[in-house]
Amino acid sequence: MAEPSFEEALTNLERIVEQLEEGNLSLEETLKKFEEGIKLSRLCEKKLKQAQKKVSMLIKDEEDILKEVPFVESEEPKKKENAAGESLFDE
Repeated sequence: MAEPSFEEALTNLERIVEQLEEGNLSLEETLKKFEEGIKLSRLCEKKLKQAQKKVSMLIKDEEDILKEVPFVESEEPKKKENAAGESLFDE
């Protein structure tokens, strides 16, 4: 099964919170919904962190033009310095 998008996960999480707040669920149902909500919360957090990293990788090149550096989740962008000693990111 494909991983839900951020928006799908957030919508499902909001629905679960509403169900839990209504207080009409049994203890077993409440625990199941709580567990599902925690998983969705972690998925949303992961997707937000990925988006944050991607945004932070939008950098200006030597000509002051914004460019996108491919996102690699497990690696931090490698830095190098130009002749003036300014930090630059490798592509």
